[in-house]
Amino acid sequence: MPEGDTVWRTAHRLHRALSGEPITLSDFRFPEIATADLRGAVTTEIVSRGKHLLHRVDSGLTVHSHLKMEGQWRVERVADTARWLRRADLRAAVGTDTWSALGLRLGLLEIVPTSREGDIVGHLGPDVLGPDWDVERAIHRLLASTTVIGAALLDQRVLAGVGTLWASESLFIEQIGPWSAAADLAPERVEALVARIHRLMDASRHHAVQSSTGVRRRGEEHFVHARSGRPCRRCGNTIRVSMIGPAGRERTMFYCPTCQGGIAPGDDGRPQRPLGSSGGRSNPYRRA
Repeated sequence: MPEGDTVWRTAHRLHRALSGEPITLSDFRFPEIATADLRGAVTTEIVSRGKHLLHRVDSGLTVHSHLKMEGQWRVERVADTARWLRRADLRAAVGTDTWSALGLRLGLLEIVPTSREGDIVGHLGPDVLGPDWDVERAIHRLLASTTVIGAALLDQRVLAGVGTLWASESLFIEQIGPWSAAADLAPERVEALVARIHRLMDASRHHAVQSSTGVRRRGEEHFVHARSGRPCRRCGNTIRVSMIGPAGRERTMFYCPTCQGGIAPGDDGRPQRPLGSSGGRSNPYRRA
């Protein structure tokens, strides 16, 4: 699922293409809003809130979308739009006389009064990349969490925008075990963790390739994320992956047992194939 930095970059690209211009193309392919027509309205701004996209127009409406696992918004010139409109996975098209924004495989799409945006994003915690980012509030929410730190980072009600990539990478860099109880961590460690997350995501939002190592060459971008079965860049032992979070909402967490305080509670310790290796396909639990 795209994380906050990717969604921020998407909002920035859409805003540059559409803001200040009248909408001339309005095509929504979600049943609940299939008859909506925004033609004639002017885009005032497109912003991100955590992993949510908010496209505001001067008629007092907001197009709210969420990319979920596979969604994306593309920006194409009007001359190239027709072929995209024929795609079966197109869910929305909003355009001007110059540019078209094309929403593919969107996980959620709705139109709401701009005055009611709080109903859909008001529950979110501090947005790591938001203009109202509040470090102290973020630290307080993490320390007040009743779950483990890895799950707390992934809870959008605690912090908005963090996903499995930045949770895994930041916890590894700060040498914190993902299954450590959040409330038991020293405040200074949580403060360092929050600062690390903000630095990583703030730097990443300006690049198409997400990197925590500072290197954007393929295969060298991350310390632990998607590297299960491969050697740790710090200690040389094997990176592992296990599930984290409440039942029904588990997410994958990559970690180094040696650098981060031991093996996960649900990890049986059996060898895990590197992702993408023969027979492993995309299953992070495929074992040798």
